[in-house]
Amino acid sequence: MAQVSPVTPIFPCHSWAAMNHTTLDSTAGLPLDAPLAPTLEEGFAADATATHVRHPLWLGAMAAPGATTFALLFAIESLARALLVTVIPLQALAILGDAQQVSFLFFAVSLGGLAGTLSVPWLVRRTRRRWIYSLGAALLISAPALLALGDLPAQAAGMALRVFGTACLSICLNLYIMDHISRKDLNASEPKRMFYSAGAWTLGPFLGVYLGSEVAPWAPYALSGLCAVALLAYFWFVRVSDNPALGDSTRPVPGPAANIRRFFSQPRFVLAWAVAIGRNAWWGVLFIYTPIYAVNSGLGELAGGLIVSIGSGFIFIMPLWAWVLRRYGLRRLFMGGFLTIGVMTFAVSLTGMPPLAGAAFLLAAAFGAVAVDAGGNVLFLRAVRQRERSEMTTVYATYRDVADFAPPGIFALILMTFNLSAIFAVMGIAMIGLSHLCRHIPRRM
Repeated sequence: MAQVSPVTPIFPCHSWAAMNHTTLDSTAGLPLDAPLAPTLEEGFAADATATHVRHPLWLGAMAAPGATTFALLFAIESLARALLVTVIPLQALAILGDAQQVSFLFFAVSLGGLAGTLSVPWLVRRTRRRWIYSLGAALLISAPALLALGDLPAQAAGMALRVFGTACLSICLNLYIMDHISRKDLNASEPKRMFYSAGAWTLGPFLGVYLGSEVAPWAPYALSGLCAVALLAYFWFVRVSDNPALGDSTRPVPGPAANIRRFFSQPRFVLAWAVAIGRNAWWGVLFIYTPIYAVNSGLGELAGGLIVSIGSGFIFIMPLWAWVLRRYGLRRLFMGGFLTIGVMTFAVSLTGMPPLAGAAFLLAAAFGAVAVDAGGNVLFLRAVRQRERSEMTTVYATYRDVADFAPPGIFALILMTFNLSAIFAVMGIAMIGLSHLCRHIPRRM
């Protein structure tokens, strides 16, 4: 929070007296060694001092590293991604022709993105984090240009750049958060970060489909690129400082294999990683397979985008879940949230489910998913030690890649035998299992 200077006196004569360092007579209230009134020039100077404009506190919060700044960075990044989150699978479906081939494409792209994510610690150790963050923003600028071409090679390349760019932004932002926000404040800052992104995830999925179908096919890609430009500009306006301890190039950089062994030898990291994969995988199902579900069931592309937008819009009730988190703790919040997701998602798979009823169950599952999102990455952020933040954060960030490639790979195999409803059945069972796994979260959290 920016520091506020002491309040300047509002009366010109008092300001004039203070500037001249005079002594006030206790009986007369006037300076003993000065005229009864200031000169004209001195009066104007005092008036200028008295009417000095101070910036609002919220403006200072936006210009200094802190919870508000990081939430705004995440919100702008979210809008750049949300605009294309439903457009990309629909375009892939138009190019490839069926949901199984779309699953294979997402599987291949995300598997390649995993290798790129594991290279980020090497980059962080050899250059400043601000350059890695800037690289991520630049990739979110260039990826839409490739995707707008509309052919399979450009589609795959644009998706790959988008995956690696998101990984760079996510890893660096998490490191900045751990640098500038104390552990005891994470339970408040993480819901705030998610709440600030609510508008992006509510408006973006529907707006992207609308622009692509009603304005021009290239329109959502252009707007996404402009949002990424705004992200880069705001990041350099804030100029978040790096932690020298994390950028020290004199310490040997452990290889990816050593980092992975270290990470998976600690149960608290594994639990946080599994939970993050679960919540990210479910949102992936909503973003990728809900538009396909809407098209196949006859609801249409715009209806698919609208379902995704409404489901994402539940992020606006994040303050409620933040209160639940503070009142009942992370353990109960995660258990209840995953159970809701699982039961509602499984219901979509029931035979003979009307399309509108299926959409309603997906929205109910999204309500539970937002509860899980309220906990954000708190489980990991409170477990990692400062000396290993860079390496462990990079391994932890692979949850995004694993959640992006593993489910589509599994679903591609499922779709060889079953129809689309089987995806919702499998995901529902998996979420119920995660609810049971969350019993191992320490009760004090």
